[in-house]
This record gives sequence, structure tokens and C-alpha cells, in this order.
Amino acid sequence: MRFVTIVLDSGGVGALPDFSQYGDAAGANTLGNVARSVGGLTLPNFERLGLGNITAIPGVAAVAAPQARVGRLRERSRGKDTITGHWEMAGIITAEPFPTYPEGFPADVVEEFTRITGLAPLGNKPASGTEIIDELGPEHISTGRPILYTSADSVFQVAVHEEVVPLATLYDWCERAREMLVAPNNVNRVIARPFVGSPGAFVRTPNRRDYAIEPPPSVLDRLAASGIGVHAVGKICDIYCGHGIASSVRVTDNRDAMEKTFELLDRVDHGFIFTNLNDFDSKYGHRRNVRGYADALQQLDSVLPELDARLRPGDHVIFTADHGCDPTAPGSDHTREYVPFIHRNGGAGAVLGEIEGLDTVGRAVMEAFGA
Repeated sequence: MRFVTIVLDSGGVGALPDFSQYGDAAGANTLGNVARSVGGLTLPNFERLGLGNITAIPGVAAVAAPQARVGRLRERSRGKDTITGHWEMAGIITAEPFPTYPEGFPADVVEEFTRITGLAPLGNKPASGTEIIDELGPEHISTGRPILYTSADSVFQVAVHEEVVPLATLYDWCERAREMLVAPNNVNRVIARPFVGSPGAFVRTPNRRDYAIEPPPSVLDRLAASGIGVHAVGKICDIYCGHGIASSVRVTDNRDAMEKTFELLDRVDHGFIFTNLNDFDSKYGHRRNVRGYADALQQLDSVLPELDARLRPGDHVIFTADHGCDPTAPGSDHTREYVPFIHRNGGAGAVLGEIEGLDTVGRAVMEAFGA
């Protein structure tokens, strides 16, 4: 038996009641608002599964007999970021939010990072990743000084041009930054953000690396202890610092992530395949690219028959998300939202309504394996 969980990174389905505590405007609904903004989506495979029964999505009807068990999950943890959402899926509830830096990092943190790099960083402020490299990329190229920035999330992000700072150097800087960022500055992720190109035409590359804070024991550790292989696709391994993970592959985009998932299904007879589709968040949500988000959803829907063709009797598939990032919302940050729960297990479908906790995902995996 194989269990596949595919995370549509940022695929929220409606604002949580406490959205205002996280600085969100009213009305966030990533999938619903994307569909409304483009005049409707064509997602026939997700429609059959029951996506339209979770939230109103123009073009995606609610069906009388969904093929999957569907509902929307209410996050129990404090936060609206990748680590918090993914950790909760694996049974780790974050009761105290990780630190954020709306005014930039404090002087002692910047001084310590300067000692690591030998150069005072540029930036040190919350910013969109694409906008800050457009703003500070030329100065970075001329000086070699790394670009340091954050967001509304608990992240310490370092951007460099690959022809100015070698990737090995960038990764070393970020690994050492991860070591220095302890409480009270224990951000949940240090992110290496390399880019290439020339002023006015900078492009971020797929060579990103995430250095997450070490997680407590999770469902992944329990699966591994039970002899069940956990196979990570995309940034999953980084999110859990490799804990409990038997194999991991990096990807270039959503399509590559799905191809890697298909390859695992072709060769793995028993185990858990955990896939993250990061383009929804990084390329379309944060960049407020509504059309791109819509196209990516339709492209994913179009490859679901390829997934179905590889499934065997007894296999399970869950589609879910870790948070929202509504591209119709103000700013460029995540949005605090419910996330979809679409569980196909070969049995009858059902409309489950609202379910407490993203850890519903981890429980479903554990129950399926009897672990």
C-alpha cells in the first residue's frame, strides 16, 4: 500500500475566524478568489473528487456524490507559514508563534551575520523576494554584499547572484546563520535565495535551500520507526530537517514535482510519498499573479489522470495545503485560511464539512498504515 499526500502550497479555501489577528484583510479565499478573478476555473478531475463541495469555486461545481472524502481543515497552530502548516500535518502543534521582524532584524543579529559573511548585508527589511532583488541586485553585484530580508512570516532570507557568490558559499552562510538564530531569534526558516540575470531582468533560480528549525518528533518519525519508508518530494525534507525521511528529491517546478511523484509510484510498493507543490506559493501567490495561479491549478488538474493510472487497490491520496496566499489580497504575504482536505481511499466519498486540525492528515496516514 502507498499513501500519497500532495500539498498545494498556499491553496487556502477561506479566511479563518481569527484572520485579523494576523494582519489580513477580510475575504481571503485563495482558490475561490482566483477562480472569481479569472471568470471561472476548469478543473474536471478535482470537481469529481469534490473540491467544489469545500468552498465556492466558480467553474467547479459541488457534486452530489464526490469520489473523495472532502472537507476544510481549521489550523490549530499559531501562524500562517510553511513550517507551522506542515508541522501540524505531521502532528506538531505550534502553540507559541515563531518570531517575526516587521522592522527588520535587530542590530546584534545583523552584526553576527556580518561576521559570518565578512560583508554588511543590504536590505534588512520585510520585502517581496522579487522586488528586493530588483531594488538591491545592482548594488549587490557591485559590492558583493548579500541581500538580507524577511516577510510577515518567521523567515531569514538571503539573496545573492550566483555569479557573484558561489552557491556553496551561500549555503554555508545560511547553515551558519541557522546555527546562530537561537531564542529569542529562533526564526523557523533560513532561506537561501539565489538569482541570476542582469539589472531589470533578474530571475530567481531553482537552487533555493530551506534551513528549518529542528522539529519535535512527528508522524514521520513514527512511520520510520514502524519500518514504513517516507519519500519526500520538493522542499518537504528541508521542512522536517530530514527527520524520518528515507529518500528525498529536489524539483524545479510543480510539473517536475508531479513527475518525481509518478516515478516513486512506479518503483515504491509500500510507503508514504509526501509532495510539496511550491509554485503556487512562491511564483503566483506571493507575486500576486492571479492568472498564473489559475493556470497552475488547471495544469495540475490535467495530470491527475496520470496519477490515477498509477494507483493500485488499497492506495490512498490526500490533497491539502499548508496556509493561504490569496493573490487577490493586498500586499505579498500569506493569508490565514482554512485548507482543503481531499482524501481518496478507494471507498465511498463524503462531504465532511469543517474539521479541526491539519493533523487530520497525519492521523489518516497513520491509520492507513496501522502504525
